[in-house]
Amino acid sequence: MSKLTKDYRESLLEDLQDPEEAAAYLTAALDESDPAVFLLALRNVADAKGMSTVAAQAQLNRESLYRMLSERGNPQLASLTALLDALGLRLAVTMKCSPITPPAP
Repeated sequence: MSKLTKDYRESLLEDLQDPEEAAAYLTAALDESDPAVFLLALRNVADAKGMSTVAAQAQLNRESLYRMLSERGNPQLASLTALLDALGLRLAVTMKCSPITPPAP
């Protein structure tokens, strides 16, 4: 690989250090409706910040954090909230877009 060409993962992790980029990336992953996609995206964001640093800030064991973000991970809400807080992010709930219905006569 040429020195002029950045590795995709390296570039992704660099971009994900920006909280706005990380939030948009995680939102897009949630839109996929596949928990594994979201966990992978969350792991990438945590990797961008430094897994050990994030684990310490979230008061989670680093190994537990890796397990939680694995393909078979199933984080509890408290752990997920702690992780997002350590990343400077939070969960938000919004309404699904509903199809446009004609006004009643």
